[in-house]
Amino acid sequence: MIPASRSRAFARAILSSKGSRHLSSSSPSSSTPITSVLIANRGEIALRVGRTASALGVRCTTIYTDPDAHSQHALSSPFAVNLGAANAYLDGERIISVAKEQGCEALHPGYGFLSENSAFAKRCVEEGLVFIGPPWKAIEAMGNKSRSKDIMIKAGVPCIPGYHGADQEPERLLEEARKIGFPVMVKAVKGGGGKGMRIALNEQEFLDKLESAKSEGRNSFGDDVMLVEKYIATPRHIEVQVFADKYGNAVALGERDCSLQRRHQKILEEAPAPNLAEDIRQDLWEKARAAALAVGYEGAGTVEFIFDNDTNEFFFMEMNTRLQVEHPVTEEITGEDLVSWQFKVAAGEPLPLDQETIAQRISERGWAIEARIYAENPSQNFMPDSGKLIHLRTPQISESVRIDAGFIEGDTVSSNYDGMIAKLIVSGPTREVVIRKLYAALQDYEVVGLSTNIEFLKRICKSPAFIRGEVETGYIQKYNDELFAPESVEPETFAQAALGLLAKELSGSGVTTSLGPHGRSIGFAPSSQRKFAVLTPTGPDAEPVQVTVNQSDRNLFDVDVKGQGLDQTYSNVVCDRRAPSISTFFPHTRIESTIITDGDKLTIFQRGKQTQLTLATPSWYEKALGLKDSANSVLAPMPCKVLRNEVKEGDAVEKDQALVVIESMKMETVIRSPQKGVVAKLVHKEGDICKAGTVLVLFEEQPE
Repeated sequence: MIPASRSRAFARAILSSKGSRHLSSSSPSSSTPITSVLIANRGEIALRVGRTASALGVRCTTIYTDPDAHSQHALSSPFAVNLGAANAYLDGERIISVAKEQGCEALHPGYGFLSENSAFAKRCVEEGLVFIGPPWKAIEAMGNKSRSKDIMIKAGVPCIPGYHGADQEPERLLEEARKIGFPVMVKAVKGGGGKGMRIALNEQEFLDKLESAKSEGRNSFGDDVMLVEKYIATPRHIEVQVFADKYGNAVALGERDCSLQRRHQKILEEAPAPNLAEDIRQDLWEKARAAALAVGYEGAGTVEFIFDNDTNEFFFMEMNTRLQVEHPVTEEITGEDLVSWQFKVAAGEPLPLDQETIAQRISERGWAIEARIYAENPSQNFMPDSGKLIHLRTPQISESVRIDAGFIEGDTVSSNYDGMIAKLIVSGPTREVVIRKLYAALQDYEVVGLSTNIEFLKRICKSPAFIRGEVETGYIQKYNDELFAPESVEPETFAQAALGLLAKELSGSGVTTSLGPHGRSIGFAPSSQRKFAVLTPTGPDAEPVQVTVNQSDRNLFDVDVKGQGLDQTYSNVVCDRRAPSISTFFPHTRIESTIITDGDKLTIFQRGKQTQLTLATPSWYEKALGLKDSANSVLAPMPCKVLRNEVKEGDAVEKDQALVVIESMKMETVIRSPQKGVVAKLVHKEGDICKAGTVLVLFEEQPE
């Protein structure tokens, strides 16, 4: 492993490379500072741009939609304009009109939405707005994956073997795939963010994967033109941050490794890239600058490469002509504000630093890792989630711990948009230190109201191969058993859950509030004993854990925990409540827990770990309310749109067979059968909009 101290000869290697460029000796006669900007985006990036703009004395106008009316970015500026419909962030003409009406000199597109739309960038310029991004011709050239690869080949940048031709007949694409050799990747020419991309392992599944990628391309980008490329089995995703100005200067601000991905989308990014030979690192920087110069680039851009772990070769993948989600890790290792650089370059100023200074900075500033906090359920193939953030506690911010977020407690993460809640960025002197600090920060991150990937990110931080820097884009699949190993719930957690519920019931004015059917009073002494039946996330058929709490004094309890192999008694337990937390002295230890209730759901945070439990509903209560067993139905796991049904009524299906394809947060998800059975009814047709929990498929009743 390359020493994490990274005392490398960055500057020497950079200065000796033939393509190195210092700042041009011809400085501009004048620049025109930007004094007002419309931020054409939402969420954390809109807030991020707004912070730097405000620090530069630039007046900010924000835009929002009906679902975002109470969002933080909409509230961040007194100059905020409602665009209406949820998809209005894609209405370029309306946004340009708003910018002009508000007297804005410039427009910052953020990332996603219209940020890489060359026609939009061109229209901004035509309407007299400064587009804070590259020239529209550069966006157009690099936005088309086929054309960009032709440009890169001419510039001497290595490209992966593939077909980028105009003939889009499925049989022609299949023929080209055969020539390239399976496995291959099919992806939308205008795609990005992991959308419109599929891997075909063999000829038999190629056409199905092609149609799925084309469908997602049409829905996400309005274009289903595909390219076919050789799929590298053990790749890393390494990208180089580049910046260029109007005077022919181009610099590389280091590389980032973004190999930790799910659904072809990044969840962990770090800079520098671990276990990368220095000569390869410098070659990556050089090729990235060559790519930028080949298209007359200006502003911030990222050149993405596929790095083959088996051969140490790298190939150009694409250029993102915008600021990346993961730009903060580059800011941490360079000490520079890249949004500020964007404003300066757009105003006509030269690049603030030359390559030698940047290389020296990177050699001195250690390491940085960004973890994306997503609303999703890793145990269900990272299925997106949405909902209200009923509880949100974040790690303490410091010089080495940074959070870029778009939400606060009480906000709603909408199914209309990407489910990223925040970015947690941690820096430090070495990679090993940063991983430990990231794990500690994740232990202090508490979210309730929807599923998140926080617990999964903690497991990544403890994964031995990740700690060694042995990363690849297939890491999660390769180490699936380790990362998704079931964890047992400690008996103290069940005890804390019951004590927390009882403390909540007994708090306030002293008047006992009902816990519904879940907590039962036993005997004649008032509130002397409570019994709770609690289920773990292992499944609805699991045996409930029975927790009995006997109160002998104001804060003194005896607790019995029985079930699921547990039989534990704790006597003379002292419990002190400081809502929403309790501090409990067991005979053998003290435990402090935060307990958040949401209906019959309990979320317990203790000792850096989150546990989710459910209060078991007694059978008599289900019968009284006429609640039905849902074993014979399949429900929508989130608000969604039905794209297509994969089966017909009357079909016999196997367990895990595809039933329905839905779309939520711009991502396609396949809903698979939880059981073997016969489809009795398809409740929804193509195009239907469904709420979370809506029945999608009904099965015929199984004989008992």
